[in-house]
Amino acid sequence: MKRSTRLLNLPSYPFALWGDRVRAVQRHLANSKRSANSKRSLDVIRLDMGNPDMPPPDEVITTLCQSVHRPDRHGYPGYKGTSTLRETVAAYYRRRFDVSLDPESQVMPLLGSKEGIVNLALACLDPGDLALAPDPSYAPYTRGAILAGAEVHTFPLLAERGFLPTLDAIPADVTDRAALMWLNYPNNPTGATADANSSDPLAFFAQAVDFARRHDLLLCHDAPYCDVTYDGYVAPSLLQVQGASEVAVELNSLSKTFNMAGWRVGMAVGNSDALAALSRVKSNIDSGIFLPLQEAAVQALSIAPEWIAERNAIYHQRLEIISEGLTALGMETTRPRATLYIWARTPTGWASSEEFASALLEQTGVSITPGSFFGPAGEGYVRVSATASTQRVREAMERLRQFAA
Repeated sequence: MKRSTRLLNLPSYPFALWGDRVRAVQRHLANSKRSANSKRSLDVIRLDMGNPDMPPPDEVITTLCQSVHRPDRHGYPGYKGTSTLRETVAAYYRRRFDVSLDPESQVMPLLGSKEGIVNLALACLDPGDLALAPDPSYAPYTRGAILAGAEVHTFPLLAERGFLPTLDAIPADVTDRAALMWLNYPNNPTGATADANSSDPLAFFAQAVDFARRHDLLLCHDAPYCDVTYDGYVAPSLLQVQGASEVAVELNSLSKTFNMAGWRVGMAVGNSDALAALSRVKSNIDSGIFLPLQEAAVQALSIAPEWIAERNAIYHQRLEIISEGLTALGMETTRPRATLYIWARTPTGWASSEEFASALLEQTGVSITPGSFFGPAGEGYVRVSATASTQRVREAMERLRQFAA
C-alpha cells in the first residue's frame, strides 16, 4: 500500500510504541511461573500515562445513562456542539477565571483537546510555515505541524528557569516565519506552573501575549491540568491577560479535571477567527460529540469544587509517596503544585532515560515514562504518574527500592 509523504515524515507516537512494550511484558509476566517468594506473580503497575484511575462524579455518569436511554439522543449532534454546552463552557470560564466568552464565536467543543491541537495545525499551517513548540512537551504539538507539512522549531524548558522559556531568545529569523506557538501550563511533563519565576501569576502569560502580538502569530495554550492543583495553588488562564483573545486560543479538557479521559470531551476558547478556522476543518472531519456525552459534560462543568478538591487530595498523597520513594533512591525530584506527575532525574549510571525505564519495566513490572518521549530536552529525566491506586503506588515504590538495592 502506498503511504503518503506526510505519514512517512510522521514519527511513531512514543506512547503507542511503549504501550506495545508494556503489553509484551504483561504477557510474559502472566505466563511466568509464580515466584517462590510471593503468593502471586509479578504484574505491571502503570505509572507511565496520565490516565485517571478514578471514576467521574456520580452525577455525570447518571446523566449519561439517562440521556442514552432517550431515543432522540442518537442522531447527528451538530458540528458546533449544543448551545447549552457552549454556554456552560462560557459560564465555567466566567466563574473559574473571570473571563467572558461569547458562546457563539469564542467556544468550540472538541473530541478531546488532542484532536483540537492537531486540527488547529491543519487550520493554520501550510507547507513551509513554522510552528514553535516547547521541549520537552506533549508530542501532538509537533505532530500536528508535521501533518500539516510545516516545520517545527523547539525552544528549551530548563530546570534553572523553572521550566519557563526565554521567548526573546528565539532567533529573529525563526520568529519571522512562525505562524503559531504552543505553551502548556501547568506543564506536562515537568509539572511547572506559569508563575514559577514571579509572584505575579499572569506575568509570564502577559509576556507571551505581547510576544505573539509583536511577531504576528497565534498563541495556543493547552491547559488540561488547570484544575489538578495542590497546596492552595490556583492555576490561571492565559485568557485572563487583557487582550489575550486577540491573539490566543486556549484548549482545555474534561479528561483530567473530571476523570473523563476516555469520554473525549474538550474545548477550544478564545480568538474567534482561529476558532472559525478550526470549525471549518472539524466540520469536514468529524460530526461532533455524541449528545449524551455533551449533556454529561454540562453536568461535569457544574460540579461543586469540593469534589475536585477531594479528588486532588488523593493525587497529592500519591505524589508525595512517589516523590519520597524516588528521593530515597537518590533521584532529584520537585513536588509539583499541579498536574499528575513527578518529573525526576534518572539515576546515574544509565545511558538514557529509556534504558532505565525499560530495565525497570522488565525487572520490576513498574512502567514509567522515559523523558526522551517528550523531546531531546527531556533526556535525563523520567515522568512518573500518580494514576494508580494509592496502594499500588506504594507497591511500585517498594519495587523500585528493591530494584536499586
